[in-house]
Amino acid sequence: MKNLRHPTALIHPGAKLADDVAVGAYSIIGEHVEIGAGSVVGPHVVIGGHTTIGKGNRFFQFSSIGEIPQDKKYRGEPTRLVIGDNNTIRESCTLNLGTVQGGGVTFVGNGNWIMAYVHLAHDCRIGNHNVIANSVQFAGHVTVGNHTLIGGMSGIHQFVRVGDFAMLGFQTRLSQDLPPFVTAVGNPAEAKGPHQEGPRRAGYSAPRLDMIKKMYRILYRAGSSFAAAQQEIAALRGEVADADADLDNMLDFLGHASRGIVR
Repeated sequence: MKNLRHPTALIHPGAKLADDVAVGAYSIIGEHVEIGAGSVVGPHVVIGGHTTIGKGNRFFQFSSIGEIPQDKKYRGEPTRLVIGDNNTIRESCTLNLGTVQGGGVTFVGNGNWIMAYVHLAHDCRIGNHNVIANSVQFAGHVTVGNHTLIGGMSGIHQFVRVGDFAMLGFQTRLSQDLPPFVTAVGNPAEAKGPHQEGPRRAGYSAPRLDMIKKMYRILYRAGSSFAAAQQEIAALRGEVADADADLDNMLDFLGHASRGIVR
């Protein structure tokens, strides 16, 4: 389907593009790039490196995808960027390859909405169905779960984790882990309450939403130590059958909070 590819686009003959991938004017696609069916690469987009892109993605103009990491330790190793399906990546985003020291892969899952000027550094791992607003800056090795909302112009420190259904407010500086279902805002970030709108839109029942409130109160309002709060959250198992997965999600996250959590 040559008519889908502008004549000024430069596509390396070694690149593997599904037949229906559209490529806009003046875009450049490198030798080791693979792009799945139904994806659209807008004008003036550069996709390089060992980059694998799934189906139904859309890249807007001036984005740089699969460029080498901004890490002085990088020595040209064939590290990778892997992007799943049905992601929207808006204007002027930069998504870098991984590093050997960080596992070699930067990863983006499925169904993410990534707005303009977002920087995703080496070895980050972004889950599914996240909304990442304009000018969010991810340092290296950041992990983001699923269904999060990350406010514009926020900065996230290297190795920080963001849990499922967490929400980060506008212009927030996040230097510690943000647990699931928690809203944080500020510089530095402070916990401001449970995030329930996302779970509500995802179809959470009223008892399940109430359990999110209980977890938040135990973690932030009851005055318990970190260890005691984990025990109290664990003791809630069985109260609401469909909330046990949320309790386990929270406990697993807290159990791996090596940087500490937002307080």
